[in-house]
Amino acid sequence: MTTTEQNKEIQQTISGERQRLLGFIRQRVPSLSDAEDVLQEVFYELVEMYRLTKPIDQTVGWLFTVARNKINDFYRKRKTDTLEELMQAIGGEEEELSLFDILPDSSSQDPMMQETILEALSEALEELPSHQRFVFEMHELEGKPFKEISVLTGVKVNELISEKRQAVLFLRDRLRYLYEDLFL
Repeated sequence: MTTTEQNKEIQQTISGERQRLLGFIRQRVPSLSDAEDVLQEVFYELVEMYRLTKPIDQTVGWLFTVARNKINDFYRKRKTDTLEELMQAIGGEEEELSLFDILPDSSSQDPMMQETILEALSEALEELPSHQRFVFEMHELEGKPFKEISVLTGVKVNELISEKRQAVLFLRDRLRYLYEDLFL
């Protein structure tokens, strides 16, 4: 199939299924803009599949399956607040907040404990492979969305998500002793 034929088929599928898919997604996500974002991700996957020349037998069923997966991803992503969102929720826009402001209450009383936590976090971040550290810091500390990081780096969003996941798993394991020592 030529690129022109692929493009025509993609356009027909998108125009034919857009409203129905959007309605399906809209029933499951809180806002129209979020639903449209999920829909765009579904159509992106459709284009990717065509570009990889992987045939899709039942396109409509496949689209709804991808939509369900993207909706699940949307809610997983919303569960984990980025540092920036957390800081805004805590202090609003007028105050300048630091990492100290998001530490558990028990540590806010003790500057030495805060310093210990920050040093351990800094050391653990340094132990990460540079690509994992970069993705983690860009997403969690700077609050950049994966799509923006993808544009900056040229790395696919799925790979960035995987890199961040590996970083989180490493940090969780690496810093478990600290949590157990200080808060249990």
